Amino acid sequence: MNKVINTELQRSTEEKLRKFQKLRGHEVRTGEFWDVVVVTAVDEEQKRAFEAQISGKLRRKELPLGVRYHVFADPPGPKIGNGGSTLYALRHLETEYGQRLSGFRIILIHAGGLSQRLPNASALGKIFLALPLGDPVFQMLELKLAIYVDFPLYMKPGIVVTCADDIELYSISETENIAFDRSGFTALAHPSSLSIGSTHGVFVLEPEKKSKICQMEYRSCYRFLHKPSIDEMHSSGAVCNKAAEIVALNDSEFVYTDSTYYVDHTTTVRLLALLKVIEPLCCEIDAYGDFLQALGPGATSTYTQNSANVTEEENNLIQTRQKIFHELQGMPLNVILLNNSKFYHVGTTREYLFHFTKDHNLRAELGLVSNAFSICPREIKGSCIMHSVVHPSCDIASGSVIEYSRLDANVTVEKGTIISGCQIGNGFRVPSGVFMHSLSVSISGATTFVTVSFAIEDNLKQSLTTPKEINKLHYFGVSLEKCLDHWGISVEELKFSGDRHSFSLWNARIFPQCSDLSSSFEMSLQMIYALRGNSNFRFPKDVKLLSLQEILKNKNLEEMLKFRQDLYNDISENQLGHS
Repeated sequence: MNKVINTELQRSTEEKLRKFQKLRGHEVRTGEFWDVVVVTAVDEEQKRAFEAQISGKLRRKELPLGVRYHVFADPPGPKIGNGGSTLYALRHLETEYGQRLSGFRIILIHAGGLSQRLPNASALGKIFLALPLGDPVFQMLELKLAIYVDFPLYMKPGIVVTCADDIELYSISETENIAFDRSGFTALAHPSSLSIGSTHGVFVLEPEKKSKICQMEYRSCYRFLHKPSIDEMHSSGAVCNKAAEIVALNDSEFVYTDSTYYVDHTTTVRLLALLKVIEPLCCEIDAYGDFLQALGPGATSTYTQNSANVTEEENNLIQTRQKIFHELQGMPLNVILLNNSKFYHVGTTREYLFHFTKDHNLRAELGLVSNAFSICPREIKGSCIMHSVVHPSCDIASGSVIEYSRLDANVTVEKGTIISGCQIGNGFRVPSGVFMHSLSVSISGATTFVTVSFAIEDNLKQSLTTPKEINKLHYFGVSLEKCLDHWGISVEELKFSGDRHSFSLWNARIFPQCSDLSSSFEMSLQMIYALRGNSNFRFPKDVKLLSLQEILKNKNLEEMLKFRQDLYNDISENQLGHS
């Protein structure tokens, strides 16, 4: 890992945060900020959760005022991907604003999805993931708006498309600005290693002779590759030789990878026309892979066939991709090379722990702290405490993250653990490598509490086609079948929610409902102890078990936000008492 701090990125980011801070809680003038901020949601339930949190932010004056904030849900039915979400969001905007849309500068943030790889963002959304930054803490929404705070000042009317689980830091010359003023698509590009390129989009640039690399360059893209192999990067001409001016890389070769892109208003009209061509949309399309691969003079339709083991649904995907290619082919793909930039992804529990506790570069460049808007009298090095109340006698090991939680006296949290939304009573010890997240649910009018727990390494996406194979599912390194034996449940008693043809840790009914947060946490902790031979725990006979899938479907949004608000009030009062 490169431990050399990029001071230019650090200073540039500080300036963006300062500018955004001046706008928070104040009415913005036309042209000073985004006219419209759009967040996408996977369904109406998630939309309601997002809207409630945005309303709370506006009430607490944590966002710029006088801006049109919208949350648009995907239509019911099959998953449509962030490409489909983009198109339907544009239709919502057209319906809402009509011709006025031609004068708006809009940011569209994709935040829909289940967040199965980072479940503490599943209930309230990735865009509301807390960051160890700011007072009160920033969430990803504020960070996105802060990092892009200069974009609306130098762009023609149109839309900037981005995602909720990544962070882009960049520095350019003080005499320059990123200008989105060209027709078609304009994408930001970041120098990255070839291994990173294999999991992202990669730009093949039009040849151009340059004697020196600048911090920012405007180029034309010949062709866009989506998650290419290293051989494909080489054969297509995407690989560049490292220059001394690009200080963020250690490798001798690199590629330019994607993150965020802009489309001008004329192009949004073409995208709206595209939606009419591909409706009804009943497959997942990608706002990057399926749109950008159709652009540039070197684009070919080969990628539209890239679907192994074609099923009926994938046949529809191929046809839809071909229609997209036909509609978008020939449009320009402009690229803004940000040669002094870094791209960070925070979409998995491992990334979350690393970036918030161990990544010295990101911590310095973004100004992350160990104790953000919390009552935590002891200095705890190497860990991260956010929007929480922690008793001074607690022992928090390095590499762990505590968010939106209350820890009573003598609680021990071992290394590499995530605690989210929990209330932990006196004296409990949480093992290392554990994820614990408490939620409230409402079923048949009754409010109860459930704490879901997983090992950091557990795979919530692994799915079986029959419950007879549950020994292949592993929970804390133990086959689920053996887990049931530890907890006093027979295999026949285990039920799965949702799809009758999908069986996973995501929809296994193994989490007990309890009457309050503290007992919920304690019971889930006892489940973990039992698997490690430290407890003779058995589920009570009358306990009702839920899957994480069911918990999210029946979540009590108001109760969870109330718990966060109570923490907020306690922390704010504590700060006033010490001011």
